[in-house]
Amino acid sequence: MAKNKSEPEDKKQPVKIVRKTTPSLEARGLTTKDVLQKAQKTNNDEFYTRYEDVEKELSMYPKRIWKNKVVFCNCDDAVNSTDTNASAFALYFLRNFNHLGLKKLICTHYAGKVDLFNQGPKGYIFTSNGFREFEYPKGYSGSFDDPLSLKILHEEADIVCTNPPFSRAIDYWRTMIESGKRFIIISNISNAVNTAYIPYFKDNKVWAGYNEVDWFLNPKREITRAAGHWYTNFPIKNRPKHELLKIMPLKSIPAKYKSHDDSKTLIVDNCYIPSDYKKPFAVSARAILNGLLEKGYEIIQDKRYTPYKDGKECFARVLVKKK
Repeated sequence: MAKNKSEPEDKKQPVKIVRKTTPSLEARGLTTKDVLQKAQKTNNDEFYTRYEDVEKELSMYPKRIWKNKVVFCNCDDAVNSTDTNASAFALYFLRNFNHLGLKKLICTHYAGKVDLFNQGPKGYIFTSNGFREFEYPKGYSGSFDDPLSLKILHEEADIVCTNPPFSRAIDYWRTMIESGKRFIIISNISNAVNTAYIPYFKDNKVWAGYNEVDWFLNPKREITRAAGHWYTNFPIKNRPKHELLKIMPLKSIPAKYKSHDDSKTLIVDNCYIPSDYKKPFAVSARAILNGLLEKGYEIIQDKRYTPYKDGKECFARVLVKKK
């Protein structure tokens, strides 16, 4: 059978490998204390998304965005004959393949130490284009930054949709942003106030998706709580959470939800937003996740803002102002 020219098969075709450097802790928006605390609290980075969370989010987007598109699930996604061992992302797109009018679905499975989805220790590519076909390229790891995965991303994919490992989120976001491809992914809920990600929000290269993801499955398929949120570079209009933003004159904001830090910067809480304030002010991640940047406000600083009150460090924020 003749092979489609778009399928990543040719071993002889050179693939450019780009050497990566590890960002500093400062670039990642972290301190040594943050890393040590995280290491103490986190024993396993493998959190798998529940089907209901995938369905809830993806059903919010216009059906037309999927028409005749190639969807690439490039992180730890697998397909099996049983729902128990299959990725929620793969299942969603397979079940809705015809309904969404997809052209192709490509899923990659990471060949790491953990037996993801009980599929065995090999990486693979799954394509669905009116038929099922499994391929196991020799030496392919299945990781999102494997040369073959990058080749698929740049040459075939139209939309990427997956749950990348939180521990590699900085590298993953950089890979996705630089690719210029559309994406709908899950990441840490605090990214909007993390120095490593703030520039993407500031430059309108990414927005919060529609929903939080509070519950995941661990490798034993046990329910586990983790603070996640969907993110995308599809522009979102008429976001339901806009109604959670309380935009009003500064004098109308209750006193307990507005204050000034030691540097005299205004801080507002509980999604109260001053409509008549011309100077920069600090908000929490929640305001960004609820769509503040779609309501005539912009981020003005490429790094997180850490307020101090009476010399004591407060929760991280981001500086915004009205356009």
